[in-house]
Amino acid sequence: MPILTDLTPAAPWREITATPEDRAALDPKTGLTMLAQMHLIRAFEEKVLDLAGQGLVHGPAHSAIGQEGGAVGSALAMRPSDQVNGSHRAHHQFLAKALAYVSDQIDPTQPFGDDLRALASRTLAEILGLSDGFCKGRGGSMHLRWSESGNLGTNAIVGGGVPMAAGAAWAHKQAGTGDVVYTYFGDGAVNIGSVLETMNLAAAWKLPICFFIENNRYAVSTNVEEVTAETRLSARGLAFGIPSFKVDGMDTLSVYLAAQQANEIMRAGQGPTIIEADLYRFFHQNGPLPGSAFGYRSKEEEAEWRGRDPLTAMAQDLQQRQIIGEDAVAQLRANCQQMMEEIAATMIETVEGKKRILPALWPEESFRDYGLRGDLSEMEGARYLEEPGFTGALNDNAKFIEVVADVMERRMAEDPRIVVMGEDVHRLKGGTNGATRGLSARFPDRCLGTPIAENAFTGLAAGMAADGRVRPVIEFMYPDFMWVAADQVFNQIGKFRHMFGGESAMPLVLRTKVAMGTGYGSQHSMDPAGIFATAPGWRIVAPSTPFDYVGLMNSALRCNDPVLVIEHVDLYNSKGTAPVDDLDYCIPLGKARMVREGGKLTILTYLAMVEKTRKVVEELGVDAEIIDLRSLDRAGLDWEMIEASVRKTNNVLIVEQGAVGTSYGGFLTDELQRRVFDYLDQPIARVHGGEASPSISKVLEGAACARPQDIEAGIRAVMAGQGLPLA
Repeated sequence: MPILTDLTPAAPWREITATPEDRAALDPKTGLTMLAQMHLIRAFEEKVLDLAGQGLVHGPAHSAIGQEGGAVGSALAMRPSDQVNGSHRAHHQFLAKALAYVSDQIDPTQPFGDDLRALASRTLAEILGLSDGFCKGRGGSMHLRWSESGNLGTNAIVGGGVPMAAGAAWAHKQAGTGDVVYTYFGDGAVNIGSVLETMNLAAAWKLPICFFIENNRYAVSTNVEEVTAETRLSARGLAFGIPSFKVDGMDTLSVYLAAQQANEIMRAGQGPTIIEADLYRFFHQNGPLPGSAFGYRSKEEEAEWRGRDPLTAMAQDLQQRQIIGEDAVAQLRANCQQMMEEIAATMIETVEGKKRILPALWPEESFRDYGLRGDLSEMEGARYLEEPGFTGALNDNAKFIEVVADVMERRMAEDPRIVVMGEDVHRLKGGTNGATRGLSARFPDRCLGTPIAENAFTGLAAGMAADGRVRPVIEFMYPDFMWVAADQVFNQIGKFRHMFGGESAMPLVLRTKVAMGTGYGSQHSMDPAGIFATAPGWRIVAPSTPFDYVGLMNSALRCNDPVLVIEHVDLYNSKGTAPVDDLDYCIPLGKARMVREGGKLTILTYLAMVEKTRKVVEELGVDAEIIDLRSLDRAGLDWEMIEASVRKTNNVLIVEQGAVGTSYGGFLTDELQRRVFDYLDQPIARVHGGEASPSISKVLEGAACARPQDIEAGIRAVMAGQGLPLA
């Protein structure tokens, strides 16, 4: 028989229950504030459901009626400078944090102040999609953000905001403020990869973040027992060495005590915590009907939980201590309802017997695209230089990859906000290609090697960027890995500024390399330009020379929008011209480079295909104009240069290396057809790879990627189409 030894978890797992002594010791003002906040939130949520039932809420209305105790108990234990984020069911969390920020104490026996009324009004306006909302109506019910109050932004993707909360926690730890972050999510999110990845990363890096699990037992209609064997969800913390607490979420004081203990751990620098609050939503996933109306819950179960209503429980505690009377509680309830009636009345009118939102309150249609990306005003004062006008010392034999590392070292030395992160960036003499050479030795606390968890560390970087004190630079070892982190890349980072009203910056740089031709096969070889060009919010640059890399990376690190910097392994070991010691100039985002002038054909290309194309053109002796696009996003295309060239040549050939299915040229052709159609003598021609992704086989990989002979064939076809066939 083997010897069996029970192992002790690295972190404690405890249940917290307030004692009669705790209830007696609760400060009366704090107790009254808890009661008042819960009643305000309850009345607010009821009014939202009332309006939803009248068809006045466009979109979902995920109420958290019944769950107020968890939100209020935890928020009141926080500092004003602490932060929170949450998932789609988050009106109560948003309001609890905002109420505590607006007024640290509320006397329920007194009239509500204008600040509380304004908070409720702006929040309701946002849920209704109106211009007076916190996100100018863009966020609605599921995307609520008010950064001044510590509300980082709620999220419609279940578990999607958890990595971003960890990024904010990293910023707090780095700043040494002692502030903490709470990220709220439900039982449905506990089994999601991004949540578990973030728990692991937060524990490894000892981040001050509390993973607050609202275990309301149902993910829409699916019971927690159906999806996990361990239904005590705080047990997840044992796997990561995270101190974890389980608490009755219907008991506001017990939640408050659990949050105080969690805060003590986090503020002491001991890393993250977990609080699991057992609670219950009285209504269905969405709308004004109970779950029993849809058959997945019984009326008996709902009645049992309603008997544990946190508002009633708190009122009884205070009444037993003679802190408030029954009549005062009833008056509090009436006052909250009356305030919400008055607020709603300012937004609604009746026309021909039907209620509708006042038309003047909607955002203007012209606001549709505002803030999709910034206006680049942050680039004011930048020193722009192009190679032909550069007067400093130049090295004509500079290795591309060394320039990549040199410019990042210069920027990190001058800007303490810059943090580099990714797999192996702190080892192997600069990661897998040397792009981060020397950074970990010089900046050990800002060159962060991550777990193999792209979803988590990408979201964490997004949280850093949204915080405003950090400018993260992520490295994806291969661009195909973006699919692993697709939620964070596209749903979170790309949409962040626009979704939250157009004013919230997202200064983040994502570096990745195209590895076609290296034998790494189908899952490591894609060109991401075509995918990112169709995704809103991203800027894209693709430097093809060492000189351009310096200027474009400096611009990317100055920009307040997320920027994808695409590199290519073919360029890494190539040599070209780069400055000897001036690594501080910028190249404008949105400015292409004229590689070669010509009169018969415009060739648009980028990255490693620029030099390949130039060589083919020179060998053929074609009168072709070659434009290195450099900026590839929709807002960054240099239409002035492109259109001027097409008006001169009347012919276009787009040259790229990657597969036709994810082709950048497809997007570009569509734009060109609508802009320059009248100037074209023949259809736009394209050179690109095959339909299939590159394979491991050297022969098949070569066939899958566009090669010099493909460029030559494309040029010959276009020239023949002009009646000028090449010999």
